[in-house]
Formats: sequence, C-alpha cells, structure tokens
Amino acid sequence: MRIDEMQARALEVRQQFAEFERATYGEEWSTNDLVLGLVKDVGDLAEIAQRAQGKRPARSTDAFADLEHELGDCLWSLLVIADRFGIDVESAFSLTMENVSSWIEAQQEG
Repeated sequence: MRIDEMQARALEVRQQFAEFERATYGEEWSTNDLVLGLVKDVGDLAEIAQRAQGKRPARSTDAFADLEHELGDCLWSLLVIADRFGIDVESAFSLTMENVSSWIEAQQEG
C-alpha cells in the first residue's frame, strides 16, 4: 500500500471514529485530542518494546503482534494529524531525511 492509500484509509477509519465519538461522548476528538492520543500510543509502544526485550513483564505471548499493532496505531495517528494540518507526509519525510543526511555528512566532515 502506498502512503497516499494509507492516508486515505486512515481518514476513512478516522471518520468511523468521529461517528463513534459523537455518539459516545457527544463530540468528536479535536486535533489536540488526536495528538494526546498519539502521545499515549507512543508510550504504549515504548512499554511494548521494553517487554519484547525482557525489560518489563510480558502481558501477552506475541510481542511481535503487539509491536505491529502499536506501530500501526502510531502511524494512523500521524497520518490523521498530518491531514488535519494540511501536511504532505511524503514531502515532509523526504525533506526531513535530506536534512538529517546533510547534517550527518557535515558532522563527519567537521
């Protein structure tokens, strides 16, 4: 699946969540709520990674599946948040990788 297809699917699921949130909480999540959700997901990812490395007690028998799930959650959040701000994630990623690569090269030269 290409990144544009992933983002389209993420937005479809976001719409389903919005309907659920309105029915359950009376309103859908704001962009700020989505960012806070991402922060929670990143924390969950960190904990699962620690469990997968034996640094925390295991909660399930399939740490790899848990990691896959949480990475998917984080990616979904990032795609939805990027859409909310009108950010082209492909361009943002490419530009960031170019900047990081240039920085590394400059550090190696200096």
